Amino acid sequence: MLLVAGIVLLALVGLARAEETIIKSHGFSEFGDLKYPAGFAHFDYVNPDAPKGGELSYAAIGTFDNLNPFTRKGRAAARSADQYESLLTPSYDEPASYYGLVAESLEYPESQDWVIFNIRPEARFSDGTPITAEDVVFSHELLLEQGLKSYAEAVRKRIPKAEALDDHRVKFHFAPDIPRRALITQVGGTPIFSKAWFMADPEKRRLDEPRLEQGIGSAPYVLDSFDINRRITYRRNPDYWGAHLNVNVGRNNYDSIRIEYYTDTIAAMEGFKAGNYTLRQENNSKSWATAYDFPAIEKGHVVKAELLDGDVPSASGFVINMDRPQFQDIRVRAAVQLAFNFEWTNDSLQYGLFQQRHSFWQGTPLEATGLPQGREREVLEALGDALDPAVLSEEPVSAHSSSPDRQNDRKNLRRAMKLLDEAGWAVGSDGIRRNAAGETLRIEFLSDEPTLDRIIQPFVDNLKVMGIDARYNRVDDAQFTLRRRDRDFDMIMGGYPMSLQPSTGLYQQFGSEAAAYSVFNPSGVHGPDIEPLIDGIVAASTTEELQANVRALDRVLRAKRIMVPTWYLGKYWVAYWDKYSYPENLPPYALGVEDLWWIDSDRAAALKSSGALR
Repeated sequence: MLLVAGIVLLALVGLARAEETIIKSHGFSEFGDLKYPAGFAHFDYVNPDAPKGGELSYAAIGTFDNLNPFTRKGRAAARSADQYESLLTPSYDEPASYYGLVAESLEYPESQDWVIFNIRPEARFSDGTPITAEDVVFSHELLLEQGLKSYAEAVRKRIPKAEALDDHRVKFHFAPDIPRRALITQVGGTPIFSKAWFMADPEKRRLDEPRLEQGIGSAPYVLDSFDINRRITYRRNPDYWGAHLNVNVGRNNYDSIRIEYYTDTIAAMEGFKAGNYTLRQENNSKSWATAYDFPAIEKGHVVKAELLDGDVPSASGFVINMDRPQFQDIRVRAAVQLAFNFEWTNDSLQYGLFQQRHSFWQGTPLEATGLPQGREREVLEALGDALDPAVLSEEPVSAHSSSPDRQNDRKNLRRAMKLLDEAGWAVGSDGIRRNAAGETLRIEFLSDEPTLDRIIQPFVDNLKVMGIDARYNRVDDAQFTLRRRDRDFDMIMGGYPMSLQPSTGLYQQFGSEAAAYSVFNPSGVHGPDIEPLIDGIVAASTTEELQANVRALDRVLRAKRIMVPTWYLGKYWVAYWDKYSYPENLPPYALGVEDLWWIDSDRAAALKSSGALR
């Protein structure tokens, strides 16, 4: 009887699965409904009548030595990843909403155990060959075989199988007993490669090796020319297959995009003033405050604009390498934090233009505030002994306050030195701190950016006052890239890009399995108090559950003191020669210079006829 009952139960489960509602849609949203209905004309934030033509030009700092953006070796050229399209494309005015690009629609059961994408029959690579389901499967498997290890291991566990059902239908199967959230957007965002191109010379066209041969993609722009370490230029493909799509209306408006390379920001600024390139997104406060006083500004040929940035500020700061022995004691990390004087730095060196950052999700509903309550507290209590009890009983760790009147705040330095004493780093007769084993407390700041000199050096000086053997080492771009990827540093300026809808990417940023090698986790932080919170975020099926788990993670990360939080801006600084126009209502989650802006041909002609631009 038990056997018969079991067979009946299995049959009923199978029947329930067979009768499960299949959803077919033009897009996908992780929470709630899509803003744009099927057949929508265009995104609200574009100018559907934007003219086509002209050139966008901007600068890049450093060097490039290959055209493969997926290898850890060398430095890939700017925009080299943009040639590859994906099945879905994001909306810039909705968090975590995606619409059909290469795929015209998708199908999935309510359980989201799998998803089928229906590829547009007209979709083509730049060489004119069709994009097929086999190309999509190949791309997925190639990234697992030759892509970044942290990505491959995370994805392989969650997406065990991809199959081409026919030329235009591809199906992804998701592993049982894992959260479904973000799996559809994960596969929907996978870059699509041409299988034929890779297989024509598989040894020389590996995804994990640098190369100067441009791959074949399907995007609006294709490589036009390049000069190593000097410039790279892309041109709009006149035969681009997707120009007619509603998701592309009002976008991709330039005939060409040129990126000029400079060795440092000073040289780049001079190039902008001379008109060698014509748009500059500024990230240096001193330059924004003092460098834009040249004749072209005075004559109105160059425009300075401050435009709203509605996205989550990057969780940036001086990242501490948690693998280094001198940082194992949290009191040392707390002491290092106290040595940084944001208020003096901002007022004296940054013209008061920035705000102090505290949270990993600064200024959003995901930021932890006050004492944990409700569901957030329940999530934290479930961590048990893995959680520092102070996280429950105290407000979240925030950046300290300092006096803006002097470089070193004596009160904070006294607190910091007491922490170092308690951690066993005593001051010797030479003024240098050593532990009981006689090892020197040494910290090296690594950087490749000259504009950070004036920010880092006073911080280093404050650490020296505390008895730390602190040093600032500025290296070239290639060395910095290599050492950062190998986590061969004590401290760097870096950070963690965050999202309003964080999900599986958190495993690469803070997960235990990838912590030893993930390039997305510069501090190497991980732990039993972090992993369950990521699991909860990924498993969240409601906004409330997502927010509770993210706020809990924010508290835990801040309590670990893995970085010295610095600043955020909350807007874009953009300077451009007066030939650019942009939509009246820019979206909150993208500036859109490369795909929403356009060239005003009359103003461009006026600049040339006046002799302001060549």
